[in-house]
Amino acid sequence: MASRLYNNILGTVGRTPVVKINRLAPQHVNMYVKIESFNPMSSVKDRLALAIIEDAEARGVLKPGQTVVEATSGNTGIALAMVCAAKGYPFVATMVETFSVERRKLMRFLGAKVILTPAAERGSGMVKKAQELADKNGWFLANQFANPANPAYHSNTTAPEILDDFRGERLDYWVTGWGTGGTLSGTSKVLRAARPNLNVVVAEPETASLLNGQPWAPHALQGWTPDFVPEILDRSAYDTIINVNNAEAINTSRNLAAKEGIFCGISSGGTFAAALKVAETAPEGSTILAMLPDTGERYLSTLLFEGINDGTDEE
Repeated sequence: MASRLYNNILGTVGRTPVVKINRLAPQHVNMYVKIESFNPMSSVKDRLALAIIEDAEARGVLKPGQTVVEATSGNTGIALAMVCAAKGYPFVATMVETFSVERRKLMRFLGAKVILTPAAERGSGMVKKAQELADKNGWFLANQFANPANPAYHSNTTAPEILDDFRGERLDYWVTGWGTGGTLSGTSKVLRAARPNLNVVVAEPETASLLNGQPWAPHALQGWTPDFVPEILDRSAYDTIINVNNAEAINTSRNLAAKEGIFCGISSGGTFAAALKVAETAPEGSTILAMLPDTGERYLSTLLFEGINDGTDEE
């Protein structure tokens, strides 16, 4: 039996479970979700944070005690704060002021500093600010939107995990959203090589379908689709694009919690809402796997929890 003793928290990143959907799935298909909230800081971004830092160490571009800086919608910043705390690097995050306050506090709780950027500057503004701070102070820029270590880690971990879990089983559709493009690009590359008939489905916000060539507009799916297509996103990595609106994402996240006991965030709800749309036309017996990027606890102050009673219920 493998040892369960880890040298530090970083050894627990990855090997997240795949769980069958029993009550929300249409009867003619099999639906599964890969629950990335089982990572130590409760999101898929733990993977890229560990990948980028260890790659930088191996290449000698990150020096002992050097400050790390990165632009983040929250989850990458939280993940980098964890990795930097475990390895002894100071960490500074730049983040658009509209992202949930929980994310700011979690990063600061992990010892990080958070610099907020104006909402009017969108995601591009926080990226620009991170670059400015790196150039001015000689800090290491994690550069998640352009760093090839991001998709490479998914090729080396996320995809093999999926293939291992579905060894000897059907897998017809794999559904994911995108933020940096790392999960989509890195995982798709390996899955397609092993399963040539796999249909890779990418989900996007209805108001920001950049891969469809549409203009960007604000949306509630934090972590999904900034106002630019990242450098590392492979435009050949998907077969189908499905749009999801805010209400669909929120309602699906709530349904996953109330009907499956799976507690996840808005982007997870959006991904599974897209998977349900795939299921509507999927052939009998198809197997669909959807990625669930993070936990619902990142969204307590957002629309996801709007209207949830915090007082007593009637008996």
